[in-house]
Amino acid sequence: MSLFSRSGFETFVHGLAGTSLVDQWESRVAKVGEKVFALLTDGENRLAFKVSEESFEILTALDGISQAPYFAKRKWVTVNPDTELSEADVRDYLTRSYRTVSASLTRKLRSELGIAD
Repeated sequence: MSLFSRSGFETFVHGLAGTSLVDQWESRVAKVGEKVFALLTDGENRLAFKVSEESFEILTALDGISQAPYFAKRKWVTVNPDTELSEADVRDYLTRSYRTVSASLTRKLRSELGIAD
């Protein structure tokens, strides 16, 4: 199931500890705790997620990937379904985004959400 479909995105997100999904900003938004780590736009089925500074430079040089609007200062990218990244690469970047954001939660909250340190 493609990550660029609502059902594929939801299935992937539910496989990560302590996550929730909400409809917000005309998108399906994935959160860990109350912090956003990824979203899937309703109209274009584009993914957006947080990346490291190094990954931001690499990814935004690829076709189908650009700086995410509204998240510009925090190193987020938007990935179109026709990206040259493989599905496995996109899954890896989404997992990295989840780990980055969940690491910013308190140890107590991570424990409550079932997130291993």
